[in-house]
Amino acid sequence: MNGAGERGVVRPLVRDAGLLSGDVAFTLAAFMAALLPRLFVAIAWAKEPVWDGHYYHFGAARIARGLGYSEDVLSHGHLLWKPWVHYPVGYSAILGFFYRIFGAELVVAPVVNAVTGALLVAALHRVARYYLSRDRARVAAGLCAMHPGLIVYSAVVMTEPLAALLLVGAALAALHFRGQWQAIVYAGALLGVATLVRPASLLAAPLLIFTQPKPLWQAAARAVAASAVALLVVLPWTIRNCQRLDGCALVSTNGGWNLAIGAITESGRFQTLRGADGCPIVTGQVQQDRCWGEVGRKKIAAAPWRWLALAPLKLAQTFDHESFAVEYLHEADPDSWPEPRRVAARELLTAFHRLLLAIAAFSAVGLPRWDRRARPAFFAQLALVALVLGVAAHAALSDDHPFYLLAVLTPVLAALPIPGRPAQGAAGGYLLSLLAVTALTHVVFFGEDRYHLVVTPLLCMLAAAALRAQGTVTGPSLSASAR
Repeated sequence: MNGAGERGVVRPLVRDAGLLSGDVAFTLAAFMAALLPRLFVAIAWAKEPVWDGHYYHFGAARIARGLGYSEDVLSHGHLLWKPWVHYPVGYSAILGFFYRIFGAELVVAPVVNAVTGALLVAALHRVARYYLSRDRARVAAGLCAMHPGLIVYSAVVMTEPLAALLLVGAALAALHFRGQWQAIVYAGALLGVATLVRPASLLAAPLLIFTQPKPLWQAAARAVAASAVALLVVLPWTIRNCQRLDGCALVSTNGGWNLAIGAITESGRFQTLRGADGCPIVTGQVQQDRCWGEVGRKKIAAAPWRWLALAPLKLAQTFDHESFAVEYLHEADPDSWPEPRRVAARELLTAFHRLLLAIAAFSAVGLPRWDRRARPAFFAQLALVALVLGVAAHAALSDDHPFYLLAVLTPVLAALPIPGRPAQGAAGGYLLSLLAVTALTHVVFFGEDRYHLVVTPLLCMLAAAALRAQGTVTGPSLSASAR
């Protein structure tokens, strides 16, 4: 495959070895640049974990003490050991490893998050080199390194940065070993760990088809094989659940719970389920999850149009703003986050996120350049520029700020056979399809703004890909020619 230059000139391929060895110094520099602010935030703002973070920390401390993923319950005056499975085990297991070494001090998890965030920037830069030119890949890494929301999230004991690192790492493995058996094994294994951290990550395994060479059936076979490897990684935990609990659970028992919330919610976001909502009698963790799953399915079947009508609300809760990290820190330490600081921080994070979404939408748009021989391409891309600008302006000026439209529009435009569009290549296909699958996942369940943090690094890459040359071809074995 040849890369098309900015004026239609065919450029020679750059071999994998040169691609991966030519910019390592920048990767290391990006890692250090990302680590320093994250470490500062992690150490300065570390407080007692709250909300879901409390349970991740508690589970990690139990694992570090050799008690497994469990809790103690009081029964007839005696404390009994009870296995735990409502929350996914992966993040707590990794924290438990570090707690075992350094102790379960409150600063340990944020420091682990800081290192995770810096590794994410390094991995993202390596993936970006398969998608973008050298300069654009550096822009992508810089955006990810200095992203205020990702920096602040270092102090939050939650799963999103680790899940994002594993998803990007799987892409890097699949692209680096493209067409080889190592792509299946390494990418599949990383996605298996990602599934233990965040079960929805398993949906990324079929998307590896975009990273593999044609013919299509061989790429599909490799994606299926990688999915099987991911499931093999998860299997021991599934067997443990089947043996220890009142039934089998692949990873955790919050899938039915989340489906019921997505069917019941009026706002499109999380709301607490109560017995009166449909499951008044609970006999076990798996039974409870199956009950809530049945409640969700029945409510969707009874009013499917109402459920579908909630999609804009769920997407809005997921993509329209960025406030979870600030609210988490305010809950953990209200005195350090008085209302003016709290509001200002929310506005800063939200403004950066919205701008990133708007620029990322131009990754599906080619830079319009007049050429009499390619007038349809020029006018088509000019129209797309106007469309994206119009949607972004509408989102910025509307009272409800529907920036989620840009998250939906970006993969749709990239998939359409529009003249003059920049080709997305193997890396771009994975990035854009993962963005689309993330949106669809939260249409099915419910939305919260923290869920977009998993794809925020991908948005950084897409933003760096904005307005590339028309017809630019990228791929895992060549350096992009767009500048």
